[in-house]
Amino acid sequence: MTRKIMLCIAAIVATLPLTTACAQKNHRFDVAKNLDIFNSIYKNLDLMYVDTIDAEEVVGKTAIKAMLGSLDPYTQYFPADKTEDLKMMFTGKYAGIGALVKYHFQKKRVVIDEPYADMPAAQVGLQKGDIILAIDDSSMIDKNVSQVSERLRGNANTTFKLTVERPSTGKKMDFRITRKNIKLPELPYYGMLADSVGYIDFNQYTEGSAKDMRRAFVGLRQQGAKALILDLRSNGGGAINEAIDICNMWIPKGQMLVETRGKLKQANRKYKTRLEPIDTVMPIVVLVNGETASASEITCGSIQDLDRGVVMGTRTYGKGLVQLALDLPYNANLKMTTSRYHIPSGRCIQAINYKHTGGGYREHIPDSLTKLFHTANGREVRDGGGIKPDVEVKADTMTNLIAHITGSDWAYQRNIDSTMVMFDYEVDYIARHPQIAPPAEFHLTDADFEEFKQRVIKSGFSFDSESKECFNDLVKEAKFEGYYDDAKAEFDALEAKLKHNLADELDRNKDDLMKMLELDIISHYYHQSGAIEAALQYDTQLKEAQRLLAHPDEYRALLQPQKKKEDTVKK
Repeated sequence: MTRKIMLCIAAIVATLPLTTACAQKNHRFDVAKNLDIFNSIYKNLDLMYVDTIDAEEVVGKTAIKAMLGSLDPYTQYFPADKTEDLKMMFTGKYAGIGALVKYHFQKKRVVIDEPYADMPAAQVGLQKGDIILAIDDSSMIDKNVSQVSERLRGNANTTFKLTVERPSTGKKMDFRITRKNIKLPELPYYGMLADSVGYIDFNQYTEGSAKDMRRAFVGLRQQGAKALILDLRSNGGGAINEAIDICNMWIPKGQMLVETRGKLKQANRKYKTRLEPIDTVMPIVVLVNGETASASEITCGSIQDLDRGVVMGTRTYGKGLVQLALDLPYNANLKMTTSRYHIPSGRCIQAINYKHTGGGYREHIPDSLTKLFHTANGREVRDGGGIKPDVEVKADTMTNLIAHITGSDWAYQRNIDSTMVMFDYEVDYIARHPQIAPPAEFHLTDADFEEFKQRVIKSGFSFDSESKECFNDLVKEAKFEGYYDDAKAEFDALEAKLKHNLADELDRNKDDLMKMLELDIISHYYHQSGAIEAALQYDTQLKEAQRLLAHPDEYRALLQPQKKKEDTVKK
């Protein structure tokens, strides 16, 4: 019997190469067949279709976009005129004026939102609120943000005329601006906090960012930092090499941090630290959130897997895919997902499974299907679903009123037309105040808030609360099911209670509104670094990180396996 089983196994193993070869042959045939069919369809359309076919539109945009759309969202085609966008993704650099712009709903114009420090827009004197009227001889009236941004960008060292209207004076102003290479700041702010704690806000992994990070960390140590808070919240990632070199500052030379695994075995690679570290013992807390992704997940995941620090905040995004830029004919490019990456414990933290059948179906991997891994000290961690923090601390939530009045992404996603009343108040405040106190000391007065409050009320601002929307849905269902009339008195009473008083709502949200106004105003005078410095005093997650670092025993216990933690508690 044993001999028969062994012979059966041998026969199965012997047929595997034949099966694999057959599958590969069928795949190659399917590829050739479908390409041939597509080519034939287009030739016939071009020859006999009633109207002239636009090849760039039908193939270059529609067909290629549909094909890549069935894959993952990171695989993208860049025609020759969009290669600068791809370059910016990988390097963080572009040529332009160095300013954020936004659409003003009431004026129906694109306006300057925030000029970057030491960039052309700030150097020539552009200010928050300036309405963009024309670029050279081309009118920008009725253009959207994308169209205006495209015209503001161009080749470095090219000069153009920008015509704006300044709201505070109503005057039209012409500026001669020379574009320059703009590199978004990777470290918009770093500095010392109380109790010898260093803080670094790091927001993207672009070329050279690891060197900047090293200089910042060394500088903090020289100022007496005994512990570090590394803020990776909303850091969308970037280059793997930069992430490796940043981790290398705290992790010994020769440690494998990332392994990429894809279809082409020869392209798989292991990334190891290659330099002697700066500090392997300083306590570190890494702050993360749901927008911490890619290379920033490599950083916090490696620090967690090697028990080098404590990860705090909320679960990260979960991007465990690696992209490569490929050159295509006619100066086009393809950014293509080629592999998955695995961090030191061996886990891949990709949260979404992009199935390639049925047009790119997305499936979020449930926790129940994730696999168990262990850190260097034996702590349990899991793959899939991003990096789960060692200490979960939720960020302060935004109320419904604030989401509407600030014109946040929350409001935009619901197609809510912002009144821009907050933006306009800030522009007027800036016009009346040539200078303000330093970031950590600046605060609006009660009189300032009262002025803002009255402007909101007079502007006609209104918003529907979530509860009111739910109520309206309930009324529709009640009428459909036929019991609304019998319960009309109860519905009327409930509706009366759900009506909000705008003045009361503004007073109830006064503290949060004041903070947001202050931070926006500070960013005009002290740019992004000043706004971050001022925001630290309100940061709930940061305060918890500081509290943890002030309790070394609690910090060390978090880096021990659960069993050891229990033993420590018993002792």
